[in-house]
Amino acid sequence: MRTAFSVASVRAAEHDLMARVPDGALMQRAAAGLAVACGQLLGKVYGARVVLLVGSGDNGGDALYAGARLARRGAGVTAVLLAPERVHEGGLAAFRGAGGRVVDAEVGGGGGGVGEGARAAVGRAQLVVDGIVGIGGKGALRPLAARLVRAAEDSGALIVAVDLPSGVDADTGQVAGDAVRADATVTFGTYKPGLLVDPGRECAGAVRLVDIGLDGSLGPHEAALEALQYADVDRMLPVPGAASDKYRRGVVGIVAGSARYPGAAVLSVAGALRGGAGAVRYVGPAADAVIARFPEALVSDGPPARAGRVQAWVAGPGLGDDAGRLRDVVAADVPVLIDADGLRLVDPDAVRGRAAPTLLTPHAGEAAALLGVSRGEVEGARLDAVRELAARYAAAVLLKGSTTLVASPGGGGVVRVNPTGTAWLATAGSGDVLSGLAGSLLAAGLEARDAGAVGAFLHGLAARLAAEGAPVGAQDVADAVPLAWRDVRG
Repeated sequence: MRTAFSVASVRAAEHDLMARVPDGALMQRAAAGLAVACGQLLGKVYGARVVLLVGSGDNGGDALYAGARLARRGAGVTAVLLAPERVHEGGLAAFRGAGGRVVDAEVGGGGGGVGEGARAAVGRAQLVVDGIVGIGGKGALRPLAARLVRAAEDSGALIVAVDLPSGVDADTGQVAGDAVRADATVTFGTYKPGLLVDPGRECAGAVRLVDIGLDGSLGPHEAALEALQYADVDRMLPVPGAASDKYRRGVVGIVAGSARYPGAAVLSVAGALRGGAGAVRYVGPAADAVIARFPEALVSDGPPARAGRVQAWVAGPGLGDDAGRLRDVVAADVPVLIDADGLRLVDPDAVRGRAAPTLLTPHAGEAAALLGVSRGEVEGARLDAVRELAARYAAAVLLKGSTTLVASPGGGGVVRVNPTGTAWLATAGSGDVLSGLAGSLLAAGLEARDAGAVGAFLHGLAARLAAEGAPVGAQDVADAVPLAWRDVRG
């Protein structure tokens, strides 16, 4: 399991560890890891041109100590000081002692413009280190810092962020304005939520974790975010035994599709069948389309309550305005996944009143409608949005998007972020496949949060395997789910 901790937890753990190690040891460990990562990105350190964008505090200190190490290996390193009066003194002394060059960021006279020395250094750099602000920073980059960062981007240099790209909120991944868009981020001790959740994740580039000995001190603290890895998913996958039959493996009911959207029913059934369900019962007007594609499906055009035994329901994809079938499903005493049109039609009180588990799977637009805010607000604060939805509806929530998040009913505890996927998943019908897939896992007995997280993992992995860098359709993703399953099991 990959875990990320809040700034408060990281600060407390660092304080605990610093009381047990020599003064300055943590910063030296961080600087050593940062210097190694920069050297590997450069390929050849001797003669390389490196610029450090140095703010105040420990983040700038990490950059300066790392710059000193690179300078001692023969790199030409320039430190551009954004706050000369508040620079880390020990780091600056070490940097000067190693032969590093120092310039002020701002032009003389305090006019707010970038000084010529700083501009020239950035323009010649092969690698620029972002040591402007650390994990405690809030809000957008200040204008002078933003101009330096734009100059670095324009120069074509590699940009490496120290711990977290400046301008990204460490706890939420929110970006309030100008921020560093790094090629790589070297983070220390543990992941921070803002590195794993968009829009912050997009700014981080490739993330490398440097061990500074923090693990033991983080033990008392609960993670804010976690990402399943292959081994975690492998342990959760429902695998049939010798005594299994279709009912023991799980029967999932699908209430989806309409005369206008029969494809939604076909894709939801595809996801359910590929997701390991022992049987799939389809209830709705797209029965002919479903049987034509999947003769193994059990179909019915009556009310869901009379369709036969199921261990979980999936309701909503392509449903149109058929609220009657949805009410029947929500009233059932088995787990229910609600998606798409179902999210628009469902009675919130009916969801909150359910005794059996419920999993809601909105995309950002649907989440915005449920919360009464704009889509942009959801996309800019995804972690807050998924927690708020889970709290309001007393249900597990899977918020789809560039980073898919899964929250437990009530919104408390650790939120899961999905580490798999590809931008090619942004295609019509892919969400219907995910609904069927996660629904089959619910029917197999997984808890709602686990079903959502494992379903998203397999769905994203299937898309990667199907795409291989090229466009894919939703049916391609469904067909690749067994490949993803075997990849995890193998």
